[in-house]
Amino acid sequence: MNRSYLTKKTDLHKQNQHASSIRPVNNNFARMKKTALLFISTLLLFSLQGSPHYNSLYEAVPEFINNPGTTNITSNTTKSEMQKVSVTNRSFDGAITAKIFKSVLVDDNNTKWFLTEAGIVSFDGKKWTLSDKNNSVPTQNLKDMAYQLSPEGAEVIIASPNGASVAILPINETSGVTTYNSETSPIQSNNVIKLAIGKGDIKWFGTDKGIAGLSNKKWFTPAYEDSYPAIIFQAYPITSMATSPEGDSLYVGTQGAGIARVYRDKVDAISGASVYAQWGPIILPSDNIYSVYIASDRSKWFGTDLGVAKHTGDNTLENWTVYTTDDGLVNNFVQAIAEDKKGRLWFGTKEGISVFDGTVWSSFTAADGLNSNNILTIAVDNDNVVWIGTDNGVISYGNDAFVSYK
Repeated sequence: MNRSYLTKKTDLHKQNQHASSIRPVNNNFARMKKTALLFISTLLLFSLQGSPHYNSLYEAVPEFINNPGTTNITSNTTKSEMQKVSVTNRSFDGAITAKIFKSVLVDDNNTKWFLTEAGIVSFDGKKWTLSDKNNSVPTQNLKDMAYQLSPEGAEVIIASPNGASVAILPINETSGVTTYNSETSPIQSNNVIKLAIGKGDIKWFGTDKGIAGLSNKKWFTPAYEDSYPAIIFQAYPITSMATSPEGDSLYVGTQGAGIARVYRDKVDAISGASVYAQWGPIILPSDNIYSVYIASDRSKWFGTDLGVAKHTGDNTLENWTVYTTDDGLVNNFVQAIAEDKKGRLWFGTKEGISVFDGTVWSSFTAADGLNSNNILTIAVDNDNVVWIGTDNGVISYGNDAFVSYK
């Protein structure tokens, strides 16, 4: 049975009283390094403003120093082994040579688009295609991609070290391409790492120096520096992003600093909200966030290297639950999250994939037919087929059967 929030906090306090005797040396070093970087950032804010901004990332520093521990909260779920399913092996028919499928999206025509080491690959259900004929579309060191149906038509946005390129679909030799970078737009850096799409033509760009937003050809004015100065995104790189159902609030996962939150305010500026982080009173298994997903019921899911956290409601400090291998996850390093049309959550980890229906956990591994246990990305298409990208090809799951492509 899930324990109450107050009970969780009491347990945390008790654990922290003995933390120095049980925490490994390498953990101490990592936390000391984190504290030092946060302290430097705090000094920077003092020098710029005279005092730290209330409700920013830095109000958590004293809490972190005095209360650095956390605990995993056991859920009231049961653990179940997934039934054996059939596996059909197929090839790419010589059309592509890609092996690493690190991002996937589905367009309105149910075509699947993948980022690979060979470039952008698509699959329309019959044919695999490598989109390498348009010189304006980046093909190397691709970081992320997103799909949007804009007034100009269906678009794919591609993040790369040279900016964000918006390509009109289908991608061919004559496709129109617009590239946003620090020279042609207010984007803070050419190194665009992550993308997210909101309603009303909102595009969000995560870079190594901050976050930019664009809607209806108008750029939002950054106004979050008090909460999240550029040094934060340099010290703690952005790893994942997801928008609220309305699309005007953005949850930004980082490597080491929890989840930054920004939103589009009434004057089209990007303002900062309080951080979700382990060193505050929030129950997170880790501040290393590798996946963020907002479910259809508005619950927020954050995949970390030590399990997955779920948050419900609008109260930042309450209604947190943590799930780990003790509850049914196949592995605690959660790299991808998606939801199918039956409301089941799919979690891609470094050791396989787990499915949670709200009560029962089930898992797949290479022993069940996966191409690899290292799950990099997950998306669900218009027919409720789940597409899973790995470091050894693609797997689809539908009608209780796998189809393996490699």
